[in-house]
Amino acid sequence: MNRLPHSIARSLQAAARPAVAPAAGKIKLGLGTPAALAFSAVGLIAAMTLALSINSYYVFVLAGIALVAIVGIGLNVLIGLTGQVSFGHVGFYAVGAYTVAILTTKVQLSFWLAWPLAAVVAGALGVLLALPALRVKGPYLAMITIAFSFIIQHAIIELRDLTGGQNGIMGLAAPAFLGLQAERAIAVLGLITAAVVLAAYCWLSRGSWGAAMRAVRDSETAAESIGLNPLVIKTVAFALSAALAGLAGGLFAPLSTFVTPDTFSFMQSILFVLVVVLGGSGSILGPVIGAVIVGALPELLSSLEDYRLLFFGALLLLVLWVAPDGVTGLVGKLASRLRKPVEPAPDAALQEDAEEVALPVRARRTLAADGLTMVFGGVRAVSDLGFEVPGGAVTSLIGPNGAGKTTALNMLSGFYRPSAGQFTLGQTPLAGLAAFRIARHGVARTYQTSQLFGSLTVADNVALACGRGRLGGLLSARGFVSGEVRARCRHLLDFCGYRGALDIPSADLAHVDRRLVEIARALAADPDVLLLDEPAAGLSREDKTMLAQLLTRIADAGISVVVVEHDMELVMQISRRIVVLDAGQRLAIGTPQEVQNDPAVRKAYLGEGTQQAVAAVRAAVSGADELLGVGELVTGYGAEPVLHGINLQVRQGEMIALLGANGAGKSTLMRSLAGLHRPVQGGIHAGGVNLMHLRAEQIVRQGVVLVPEGRQVFPELSVLDNIRLGAFLYPQDVEARVEEMLGRFPRLRERLHHRAGLLSGGEQQMLAIARGLMSRPRVLLLDEPSLGLAPKVIAELFAALDQLRRENMTIVLVDQMAALALSLADRAYVIEGGRVVAQGTAAEIAANDALAKAYLGAH
Repeated sequence: MNRLPHSIARSLQAAARPAVAPAAGKIKLGLGTPAALAFSAVGLIAAMTLALSINSYYVFVLAGIALVAIVGIGLNVLIGLTGQVSFGHVGFYAVGAYTVAILTTKVQLSFWLAWPLAAVVAGALGVLLALPALRVKGPYLAMITIAFSFIIQHAIIELRDLTGGQNGIMGLAAPAFLGLQAERAIAVLGLITAAVVLAAYCWLSRGSWGAAMRAVRDSETAAESIGLNPLVIKTVAFALSAALAGLAGGLFAPLSTFVTPDTFSFMQSILFVLVVVLGGSGSILGPVIGAVIVGALPELLSSLEDYRLLFFGALLLLVLWVAPDGVTGLVGKLASRLRKPVEPAPDAALQEDAEEVALPVRARRTLAADGLTMVFGGVRAVSDLGFEVPGGAVTSLIGPNGAGKTTALNMLSGFYRPSAGQFTLGQTPLAGLAAFRIARHGVARTYQTSQLFGSLTVADNVALACGRGRLGGLLSARGFVSGEVRARCRHLLDFCGYRGALDIPSADLAHVDRRLVEIARALAADPDVLLLDEPAAGLSREDKTMLAQLLTRIADAGISVVVVEHDMELVMQISRRIVVLDAGQRLAIGTPQEVQNDPAVRKAYLGEGTQQAVAAVRAAVSGADELLGVGELVTGYGAEPVLHGINLQVRQGEMIALLGANGAGKSTLMRSLAGLHRPVQGGIHAGGVNLMHLRAEQIVRQGVVLVPEGRQVFPELSVLDNIRLGAFLYPQDVEARVEEMLGRFPRLRERLHHRAGLLSGGEQQMLAIARGLMSRPRVLLLDEPSLGLAPKVIAELFAALDQLRRENMTIVLVDQMAALALSLADRAYVIEGGRVVAQGTAAEIAANDALAKAYLGAH
């Protein structure tokens, strides 16, 4: 039981990934509680019958399988529910074994007292290890647990007076149990213990704690936003897992009659993890099936003698290749293919009046911020921000890219600790509190990218939030699956407009349904304030209309709603108050009409009144041949397209500006042109070559080069190496071209041998453009080059772009500073909602009302 083929050990790290658990409540071998318990009861009776009838050698093997199953069930809590991998559980197994050995031989304590103490000691060590270990993730957590197992093994060797050192502790007697002696007593006790532990796992996995563990695995951020403390939840999982390993180790000591350090090798830890992965992590019967396979298969192959381990390793690799989600995962897939799909019957509760108020009517507190400041490494993302959120109304935070809107939302929800300032909910100060504590006080949150718990059902997502972080007893499910909670979930989902099934995994939902379920989950916590980050992103016009009505109804119920949104038409429609941010500072505050007419706001969005006048169209460009053409382009990231029939024409030597509000689809268009996102339909041609089906690197060979939003330089490489990498396709005359780039951007010469990650934002942008120019582009795509830069740096950068323009470089420019972009551009396109709503010369677009409407929703 302690030996493991090296072929398995080498492949295990890739195989040991947490599998997404099926939806709770499904009647299947993996997670269906009734079916699993019935199957387990039959298996227990069969195993007990064997334990009482077979010879002592096979009783020893059967007892070993039971002990490995106990450890596997504990590891399943850690791996299957919370997604944390430990390769050091043999340390807890050894602690349990030595605790029983020491207490029964040196202290002369009864086994029946020593055994539970072994679990307690192992669990306590699990807590001590978890507190630092669970602050890291992935391979770092695995390395810490491996180190722990080595520490335990060497501590046993060094503590000779207590543990016997290398010689170990001999002469351990097995307790009598039900009139049975020796191996048979341990085997029966182990089987009963495994059955009890498995039943407890069933209750845990279907209750609020099991749901919370899966929620933390799916999204720690979203878990905090409904009041859950991920560190506590993961620590409890680690402690339970360690305690069960200690419990199994406490039985191993009398089973083997002696314990030595060599008994608890690192390979045993690998075997424990293999049991969970092989059977199917996250499923109820997975560890039991894995233990049977790992324990029994070598015995079945014993007649092969020297080739036994080779065949054992090969068969296990075959199983992992055929069933990467384990045996239970494979069985589940086969069962789903055989099962006929059943149309869900309409829920009577969802047929009730849609206008029924699902939100409790009560007095609610309001949010107020004063002097909020957030500094990242010397950069002020938000500076001295103050505003009040009126009760029972929608307040919108708007501003150009990089204005600090999401940073402000992250401070208000506790995901960023403000560098200065404060904010209060009623009379309660919240600044500096952890995100889960702010959620418990009554501030709920949704995210720009939906953060549903994908392995939980729709109903479970909402039900878990109803407790606002209170989970009840460890094996309790009353507050999670009670009829009252489930009825409230149905009403909330109905209130939010969700009309789909409640028992399907939320990972399978369409985009709009994910938005609605996420809002329902936030409302389930009965908040005073609801924060929403770009809730309309990716929605169709019809869905946005429904969203506007929903947010208005939420506000009418007395909840203060704070929205960060780029769809200005939606913002102007739903908002009572608008707070405008620019460069991290509050620029304006007022009603929609006041904000639309504010000169400072128009300047921030449109650049009105800036120092440069609109450039005249060059006659040479107007008669040039088309170099880049886009026809009826449709693309998106899901069911709903982001771009709807875009048509674009770029002539040789021309600079084109693409203008529009955040979320209009400009960056998606640029990524489509560069081959980083494949369009659904339409055409893209460059110099007569069809780019639609070319990969990104092939498009670069055709001369279409993207300088992406956010610079994206290689931070660990020097400035010189970054520039040289741009010449990867054309290595001729590299040094001469590098010198040309340094002449074009003199700042880079001073930083030539510095790491690119240490440059300022402006210097990184210059480096990104220089790297792009080294690829010898025929069309240079510039996505938001001025984003986050100081005015002086922007002026220097745009002077360099003007020089490129004078050299007849063909440029497509996306920039948030509309007037500055128009001052350089020959022609411009205005994009709103993924559609071109205006096009013409720079002067024509500057005078077109469509530009102001696209940015500010102005009419």
